[in-house]
Amino acid sequence: MKTACVQLRSSADIDRNIAQVSEMVREAASRGAALIITPEMTHILQRSPKRLFAAITEESNDKGVKAFAALADELSVDLIIGSLAIKTGDKRAANRCFHFGPDGQIKARYDKIHLFDVTLSRKESWKESSLYDAGKKAVLTRAGDATVGLSVCYDLRFPHLYRRYAQSGADILTVPAAFTVPTGQAHWHALLQARAIETGSFVLAPAQGGTHEDGRRTYGRSLIIGPWGDIMAELDHDEPGIIAADLDLTEIGSARAKIPAWNHNPDFD
Repeated sequence: MKTACVQLRSSADIDRNIAQVSEMVREAASRGAALIITPEMTHILQRSPKRLFAAITEESNDKGVKAFAALADELSVDLIIGSLAIKTGDKRAANRCFHFGPDGQIKARYDKIHLFDVTLSRKESWKESSLYDAGKKAVLTRAGDATVGLSVCYDLRFPHLYRRYAQSGADILTVPAAFTVPTGQAHWHALLQARAIETGSFVLAPAQGGTHEDGRRTYGRSLIIGPWGDIMAELDHDEPGIIAADLDLTEIGSARAKIPAWNHNPDFD
């Protein structure tokens, strides 16, 4: 199964971002990818709440939803848009992942469950819950012959989500992200490889990278990881780009048979 991750440096301009993403998704499809994934906040990165809510809309009117549905249909690919900022109410939004099937229909939606409320230093803190509502449901979807477990960025730090996905039949775990530079340098590779090893699953992690128009800096370093924890493809920088890998789904059964920790559930006090 040929897969690709698209690394972006999304701006505050939705139209510009959609155009860039569409070009890169077409490039990935031209290389033979049947499953293509983009990062968190694909069509806008905007720290200002006022400017964010002036730009985004409800799902039914969202430019990205319409454009990416048409793009998946045009290319006949499974397209997972890591997330879009979708307005859900007065000054409230969802950090929502979309899976568009090869016919352009929405096959799945996933709202980010774990919101990024952290204090990294005196100068850098985030409170995602001040703008976004947390999702309440883990979501599995199908892409070709694979079952895919959806997640977004900070979800990566909560292994029970991925364990549930593996126990429910997931072959691939998607982790679209916009990691900060300090947390990326410290934890990005380790966490992604741990989730792959713990579950015996492929992990696809497209990332935002670089310095964005709103001033934030993201880590980049998109990764595709095999079920034994091996790095199959990687961007070793924060510039926009594409990585691709052929996934042999039979490797999942082999990894899980060797170390079936994903399905060991001992009782303890």
